[in-house]
Amino acid sequence: MYNKSSATTLPSRLRLLSFNVQAGVGTERYRDYVTKSWRHVLPDKRSMENLKQIGHFLRQFDIVALQEVDGGSIRSQFVNQVEYLAKCGNFPYWYQQLNRNLGKFAQHSNGLLSHHRPITIHEHKLPGIIPGRGAILVKLGNETNPLVLILMHLALGRRARDQQIHYVAELAAQHEHVVLMGDMNCPGEMLLKSPYLKDSKLRLAHDATKTFPSWSPQKDLDHFLVSPSVHIEQAHVYPANFSDHLPIAIDIRLGD
Repeated sequence: MYNKSSATTLPSRLRLLSFNVQAGVGTERYRDYVTKSWRHVLPDKRSMENLKQIGHFLRQFDIVALQEVDGGSIRSQFVNQVEYLAKCGNFPYWYQQLNRNLGKFAQHSNGLLSHHRPITIHEHKLPGIIPGRGAILVKLGNETNPLVLILMHLALGRRARDQQIHYVAELAAQHEHVVLMGDMNCPGEMLLKSPYLKDSKLRLAHDATKTFPSWSPQKDLDHFLVSPSVHIEQAHVYPANFSDHLPIAIDIRLGD
């Protein structure tokens, strides 16, 4: 778990990953949305086995943003999936943001996994007609000049998503070294055309890398946006079919 801490030194290079894990359900084809729909509400041992494989895959990264993780309900066998993935992936620091609380039926959450101790973590509830979307703002490194990560899962609807992009853009504008990361539910080109981002210094950290659906990627929905001070050394989508989204990663270098 996370506790507020003093500043820590970050390495000059970091590997960041964003992954919508679909609560471990593991959709492999369109018809699974129907035939496996029960796994979104009821427990299934295959989901836990899939989640374990995801945890092992995550070990190679320094910091991970998770979307569609369950905080502990019937479908997850009352296992907090963020904590479970932290243990499987050997991450000493983890944080769960509960965005939509359906009691014992579902605990829809975002998650953070980190090998580096955060200075601070703040939750933000994102605007929208239907509540249940959130962002996590994480500061790492030196408190006077931190690296700021904003982890998010944006809405499907364009109107609500635009409101959320506006909110996140205002958060990002307050900091110099920034990475936005998550499932943004829209193409990168559309993000850059947003009036709230097009005049900012943030840029996409990768080309139109398609991540959805995982078995035949056709849409780029998962993204990283970075400030000019964050140097991209590599961007990569992994053909790891654990979810209906593919995981996307960037290797970054800090400083000159």
